[in-house]
Amino acid sequence: MTTNADEPQPQPRPRRRAPAGAAVLREDVTEAIRAAVFEELAAVGYARMSIEGIARRAGVGKTAVYRRWRSKLHLVLDIVSALAVQGLPAPDTGSLEGDLRLLYEVTSRALRHPVASQIIPDLQAEAARNPDIAEAMQKALREGQDGVASRILAAAAERGELSAAVDTDLALDLISGPLYWRSVVIRSPKLPKGYLGALARATAEGLKAL
Repeated sequence: MTTNADEPQPQPRPRRRAPAGAAVLREDVTEAIRAAVFEELAAVGYARMSIEGIARRAGVGKTAVYRRWRSKLHLVLDIVSALAVQGLPAPDTGSLEGDLRLLYEVTSRALRHPVASQIIPDLQAEAARNPDIAEAMQKALREGQDGVASRILAAAAERGELSAAVDTDLALDLISGPLYWRSVVIRSPKLPKGYLGALARATAEGLKAL
């Protein structure tokens, strides 16, 4: 087929430019920054933490951090708040005591992680001075744990181990309080042998008495 040179020829389509801003933020860079935040918090604490230090630890420029978060406060609030939505696996052992034991084992390992054991007390101290951090800490440390504990209570009620009219707030405090007290407040480096099993049995009996 011949083409008349005088006829207009189709023009090549212009290349589409990659979208700017948040649309091109690389997820691997975002995750590297998040990991660097945890490491930097553990190393120097919130007060001494800086965007420069985070960027250096993540192997990126400061601009990469500021494109995602406008300050270190917003960065930490985002990281801490994300802990709440990650949640814990809901135990399903078939008994209240078994579910509590598994919950305590998972929670204890998380709280005794070297990074978490340094970050949580530091952020708690900062929360006393900063209401935004206090709100984020409450969300991360309370809501995630309470969501799982609530499902444990509901399952126990369905099995007839607990009354369906149990005081939920009191029950949640009873479940979560002892382990956080020992791990976060007292900061005991090692739990006594058999502690988690004994705690699960005592908590189960206490819940049945409510």
